[in-house]
Amino acid sequence: MPVDPLESVQPKMTKTGIMTNRRNFLTGSLSTAALLQSFPLYAQTSDLTELSLVEASDLIRRRVISATELTSAYLERIARLQPLVNAYITVTGDLAMQQARQLDQELDAGQWRGPLHGIPIGLKDNIDTAGILTTAASTLLRNRVPEVDAPIYTRLQEAGCVLLGKLNMHEFAWGGTSAITHFGPVHNPWNLDHIPGGSSGGSAAAMAARMCCAALGTDTLASIRLPAAYCGVTGLKASHGLTSIRNIIPVAESLDHVGPLCRSVADTAYMLQNTAGFDPLDPVSIMSSPEDYIGALMQPVNKLRIGLPTGDYFARLHPDTEQAVNNALAVLATISAQTVDVSLPAVPDFAPLLAESAAWHEDYLDDERNHGDYDPVTLERLLAARAVSAEDYIRAQQDMVRVRHAIAAVFDEVDVLVTPTAPGLPERIDSAINPAEAAGAEPSTRNTAPFNLYGIPTISVPIGFSQTGLPIGLQISSAHLKEEIMFSLAHAFQQHTDWHLQVPALSA
Repeated sequence: MPVDPLESVQPKMTKTGIMTNRRNFLTGSLSTAALLQSFPLYAQTSDLTELSLVEASDLIRRRVISATELTSAYLERIARLQPLVNAYITVTGDLAMQQARQLDQELDAGQWRGPLHGIPIGLKDNIDTAGILTTAASTLLRNRVPEVDAPIYTRLQEAGCVLLGKLNMHEFAWGGTSAITHFGPVHNPWNLDHIPGGSSGGSAAAMAARMCCAALGTDTLASIRLPAAYCGVTGLKASHGLTSIRNIIPVAESLDHVGPLCRSVADTAYMLQNTAGFDPLDPVSIMSSPEDYIGALMQPVNKLRIGLPTGDYFARLHPDTEQAVNNALAVLATISAQTVDVSLPAVPDFAPLLAESAAWHEDYLDDERNHGDYDPVTLERLLAARAVSAEDYIRAQQDMVRVRHAIAAVFDEVDVLVTPTAPGLPERIDSAINPAEAAGAEPSTRNTAPFNLYGIPTISVPIGFSQTGLPIGLQISSAHLKEEIMFSLAHAFQQHTDWHLQVPALSA
């Protein structure tokens, strides 16, 4: 039977045990008509992989295209470009076509699951998928096949997504290059000699190369936003705990987020609308009222106050990054109320990341026979992390709670914060795999890591290219659980620019 728009207007529990709200979901879907007017490619392309999620969703719902046709187009593109980009670890072609045919049959019977019905996606390879290889790109777990799905994947299946496969990444999500992986480096589609960023490098590269319609990544210090910036796509880290991270191989639960990488802000809102929700079995999940993220895209932004953080956020930028950021700020100034300098709370140390990572790897590290299955740099970092004492961990946790309280006061002065996503440009792969260089500090996460400690929603949007053709990103953040404000400004920016519509010239 078709969905009853009056059914289940109160929160309900899904199969995953996550609370959802039907009314907000339906309210968001009513914004689609207005939203579609802002997509220039809409219904004007013969290549289905050029469609945004929003466009593809509408065309599937109206049965102009089928989920099977869309999935087939993506599988053909993956087959052609995977040897160049190496974005995937596992391609689930048979499963994808089976899922797509089932979804087409449901639509033929008048059953529409919602805006993600028939949308082909890729999942970072640390997100558990029952019966499908899930390795975190590590040699240690190279043959690991989980028995259960991560709740976020279950939710996406229930929403109607089609799984194209599992995406390559930096080993155990412990780095920002995606060059350190058992399955070979991921290549940046804009320049195959360069890294895509990390750790969700395969997710960002697949999006840039149009090898999926949407992707999921995870983010502990930068791992969604940095690759989004380096690959010229849009990447979202929502409020900490808003989306379940259960059955995802962790780095550190206190800082870990899971979220979408997509072509546009609107596409990420569609994804978050179907993944946000309380999971009582996830120890860091938070109870919150479901919001209309899709509807928020069309909210006016002319009264928003933009805060530019002082300190190092705008310091020591690559000249091309500085120029692109200045151009983007000029656009934002024309559509918002005012721009002011603000001071952000001092960032405490990252002892929670170290201690929690060491705890998850403890059994493997205790057996020295496993040490050879870690990249030397990853092993060195994890062994060093074991030195964090219980006292240091507890103090750092307390400091993190205090700083999350303190950041809330900043939003009494402004509505959003804006910074460059990364101060520099993606390095070459041959440099990234050099142990001497990889073992050093990663300045690329300087602007992103504080927002994981703050726990607030942050999105990276493309804002231009370097003189050598490498993408550059801008980070927009809002207060805890105020994703709608961030979405409204980021979407408005993309209506005044076309950087998110650019596609790398790949051929194979």
